[in-house]
Amino acid sequence: MTVVYYCRVMKMKNKYSHLLSPIILANTYFRNRIFASPVGFSDNTTSRFPTDDSIAFYERKARGGAAAVCIASGAVDLEFGSTDNVLIHIENRKSVGRLFEMSRAIAHQGSVASIELQHGGASSFFSLELGKPLYGPVDFIDRDDNQVLEMPEEIIERTIERFARAAAWVKFCGFNMITLHGGHGWLISQFLNPYLNNRKDKWGGSSIENRARLPLAIVEAVRKAVGPNFPIEMRISANELYPKGAGLDNSLAFTKLLDGKVDLIHVSGGSHEVEAVKFITHPSMFLEDGVFLKDAAEIKKNVKNSAVGCVAGFSDPDLMEEAIASGRVDVIHVARALLADPDLPNKLALGKADEVKKCIRCLQCYSSLGNRWRYLCAINPETGHELEIKYQALPKVPKVKKKVLVIGGGIAGMQAALTAAELGHNVILCEKTGQLGGVLRCEEKVPFKNRLTYYLDQQAKLISRAAIDVRLNTEVTVDLAKEVAADVIIAALGSRPVVPNIDGIEKDYVMSAEEGYTAIEKVGKKVIIIGGGLVGTELALYLAQNGRSVNIIEILPQALVQMPVSMTSATCATANDYHGVALRYEVEKYDITFTTSTKVLEIIEKGVIGENENGRNLYEADTVIYAVGQKPLWEEANALHDCAPLVYQVGDCMAARNIFNANSMAYIAANNLGTM
Repeated sequence: MTVVYYCRVMKMKNKYSHLLSPIILANTYFRNRIFASPVGFSDNTTSRFPTDDSIAFYERKARGGAAAVCIASGAVDLEFGSTDNVLIHIENRKSVGRLFEMSRAIAHQGSVASIELQHGGASSFFSLELGKPLYGPVDFIDRDDNQVLEMPEEIIERTIERFARAAAWVKFCGFNMITLHGGHGWLISQFLNPYLNNRKDKWGGSSIENRARLPLAIVEAVRKAVGPNFPIEMRISANELYPKGAGLDNSLAFTKLLDGKVDLIHVSGGSHEVEAVKFITHPSMFLEDGVFLKDAAEIKKNVKNSAVGCVAGFSDPDLMEEAIASGRVDVIHVARALLADPDLPNKLALGKADEVKKCIRCLQCYSSLGNRWRYLCAINPETGHELEIKYQALPKVPKVKKKVLVIGGGIAGMQAALTAAELGHNVILCEKTGQLGGVLRCEEKVPFKNRLTYYLDQQAKLISRAAIDVRLNTEVTVDLAKEVAADVIIAALGSRPVVPNIDGIEKDYVMSAEEGYTAIEKVGKKVIIIGGGLVGTELALYLAQNGRSVNIIEILPQALVQMPVSMTSATCATANDYHGVALRYEVEKYDITFTTSTKVLEIIEKGVIGENENGRNLYEADTVIYAVGQKPLWEEANALHDCAPLVYQVGDCMAARNIFNANSMAYIAANNLGTM
C-alpha cells in the first residue's frame, strides 16, 4: 500500500496564501481552498460501477493538489430518481469494491474524497424509460409532454430515507464527505421553487419553511446517518436565471434555514433543464470569470455557521485569491479549470502561476462527454487518458533520443515541440512568421477569445523556457530540411482558407475571414459572410459587436447555430456542438441575418447575387467575406517526406478540424518518438 505524506514548508509568503490556506470543516482537514467540483465521468461499467479509467480521472485531480475531489453523480433512488443511465449505482451493495478503490485513490493523494448524491425528481428521465412515473412537487405536464405526478407522502419519506442510506453507504466505502445536489433543476431545487411548488400541504406553497421542509429533512436524515464529524456540502442554484426559476431572494431565505445544518453551501446557478441558461450554469466563453461570485457573496453575508463556496467558471488564480482574501467566499470550486490543468493547485504553491493552463471555455469537454461519454480537453491532451498515462502506456522517457524538426509554430507545432523537449529530445522549431501562435493569432482582438490568446501566449512563453531551438521567420524548404538532417520531422504546417470559385472573388472589397479579423477597419458597415459554419458565425458576432450589419449566406438549409445538437455532433467524433449552442444564444442578441439554402453566384459592386428557391436575388453589402472552410497543406507536407526517416503530419495540415485535434495529434506523435 502506498501512503503519501505531505508537509508544507513556507520560506516566503505565497501570492496565493489565502487560496492555499487550509480549512477545517466538520473536524476534517482540507489542505487548501481549491475544491474539485463534481463532473460526471460517464465511463462506468454496465453495472454502473466506476471503471479504472474513471478512478484515474478523479485521482489525477487529487495528485494535482485539489483539497477535495467530488465524484458525480450517485443516484440515491434508481427506481424513481434516475436522470441518466450512467449514474453510479450506489444502491447496489456490490459497488463497495469499486467505490472503495475510488475513495482510496483520492485519499492517498492527500485529498478529501467526496461524492455527489442526486435525485432527479421531475427530471428523472431514465426512470421514465424504465416504465416508472415521474414525481415532482406537483402535478404538471413537462416540456416534452410527460405527465409529472405530485410526489405522495410515502415517496417523500422514501426519498429522505434513500438519501440517508446512500450517505451511510458511501461513508462505509471510504468517502469522507458528501455533496447533496440541491441545484440545477433536480428534485431539491424543484421543491424550493416558489413558481413550481404550490402544494397545499406541509411540503410546499407560499411558505419557504414548507418548501424547504424536504431538503432540510434530507439534511437531518443524512446527518444522523454519517455523524457530526463528517462534512456535508449542499449545492444550490442561487439564481435559476429563467422567468419561472427561483431567484436570489428565495435562496437567501433558504440558506438562512440551512445555515449550520450543513458544513459547506456550494453556490452555483441556472438549471440543466433549461437550455437558455445551460451555458450560464456551465459558463461559455461569452461570460466573465466568477459569474456567480456576486450571488455567493450575498449568501456568505446571510449565514453565520456554514462555510460558503462558489463554482463560477473560475480560471484566473488572481480572482480566486481575491475572492477568498476579501471574505466573499471560503472555498473556490473548480471543474473545467482542473480539466485544463489538474496541477493548478500545485503550480500555485510552487510559484508557477504563469504556467497554469487556463480553461479557454470552448466547451469541448462537455461536448465530448455528451457525445462520447468521456471528457476531453482542447488544450490538455492528457485529459481523458489519465489511466494510460499513469501506467506509462505513453512513455515518459524515450528509449532513443532523437533530433526532431518541428515545422510550424501554431497550436500543433507548439504542443509537439513542448512534449518532445520534455521527453529529452533535441528539438528545432521553425516558424515562417515572426511570432508563434499560428493562424489563430488573427483573433487576438476578439474579446470573447481573450482566453485563447492567453493560451497561445503561454505556450510561446513555455517554449522560450524549454530546451528548444526556435527559429522564427524561417520557412522550411526541402533543402533546409535536408540540411538540418533530423531523425524525425513533425510537419505542423496548418491550412489556408478555401477561396470559393465565384465570379468577382478577386475584387478589393472581398476578403477572407482571417483578414476580416485582422483588418476590421477595412470592413464596411454592411457585410455579407459567405459560409455559416463556426468561423463565419464567430466572425459575424465579432463584427456585429463592432457595429456592422451582417448577413450570413449559407448554401445548406441550416447554418451551424441553427442545427440541432444531434446534427452537429454527427459530423465528427470530437465536434464541439455545445459551443455551437452557446454561440447561438449569443448571436440572438444581435441583428444578424441568416440567408440559408442560397448559393452565391457572383460578387458585384453592390453585394452578391444569390440563387435559391425564390430565384436570383441581390444581397447588398459593402464588404464580402468568405468563410467556406480550410484546405490542409498536404502538398507542402508531402514534399518533406524524403527529408527524414520518419515524418509525422499533425494538426490542420492533416485534416482541418479544431484545437483539440491539433493538440491531441501533436502530443501523441511526440510521445511516440524514440520508442523504436
